[in-house]
Amino acid sequence: MSNRPAGHVARSTVRPHLETSRGTPRRTPARAFLHASDGVRIDAVYEPGVSGRGPCDLVFVVAHGFTGDADRPHVRRIAEAFGRYGAVVTFSFRGHGASGGRSTVGDREVLDLAAAVTWARGFGHARVVTVGFSMGGSVVLRHAALYGGDGGDGGDGGDGGDGGDGGYGGGRDARTDAVVSVSAPARWYYRGTAPMRRLHWLVMRPAGRLVGRYGMRTRIHHRDWDPVPLSPVEAVPRIAPTPLLVVHGDRDGYFPVDHPRMLAEAAGDHGELWLEPGMGHAEHASDEALLCRIGDWAVSRAG
Repeated sequence: MSNRPAGHVARSTVRPHLETSRGTPRRTPARAFLHASDGVRIDAVYEPGVSGRGPCDLVFVVAHGFTGDADRPHVRRIAEAFGRYGAVVTFSFRGHGASGGRSTVGDREVLDLAAAVTWARGFGHARVVTVGFSMGGSVVLRHAALYGGDGGDGGDGGDGGDGGDGGYGGGRDARTDAVVSVSAPARWYYRGTAPMRRLHWLVMRPAGRLVGRYGMRTRIHHRDWDPVPLSPVEAVPRIAPTPLLVVHGDRDGYFPVDHPRMLAEAAGDHGELWLEPGMGHAEHASDEALLCRIGDWAVSRAG
């Protein structure tokens, strides 16, 4: 593993902070390559937000779904919506967009999110809300459990036994103050719907990985998980007392409603479930009204 800190910046287009004529910090847009703790380069974008409410200590870190990236129109739409409530960091998971490495479909992506959160705090924001969609929804759950759940300091993140998630230390700068998981699975290897069977073919078969690389601009790792990472439903109890919101559509074509209900049951009193009537899957199904409600929830719950 690399010894670089989780939010190490490899290249940045502008400085994170500029000084105004009166000496007060003024946040400006930035784009940078970060280094995840295992050395993979992660393309990230920071936007200060356009709320018009003056400097805000809240920043959203958006974790996209599988085959997305920071420049995809649906990810930009999400960023624009949350920009009314605070600053926004978007990034491309490994194997996606301009980031390096290959996708592990939710395993090592936790390191990418930790780097993005650490970078976001470097702009002076005291409160971080992680918002993940589909694959990103599972990543924000595991990230919150491994980097400071139950009031911890992001130590070893687990015992390295069941779930195999030991050794994810990241320090307090990698922690989150509230978590929103949209359209996430509760358990791994689910094949109960046609879209998920197609996804497993894409990930598990050489021909599928070629389609992913050249048809979807997503580079997928050929190795199986070893060890299998902590599942989302196993991660959720470790998030407390960090506030958690689980959002899911009752017409999700990938994961039926037993998935969010399992997550909500595992969360207990510290979690909240919004089961959205008529909603489909992930970013494409998240309309403006829902994103505004998520923004309001984040402002009220993130510390």
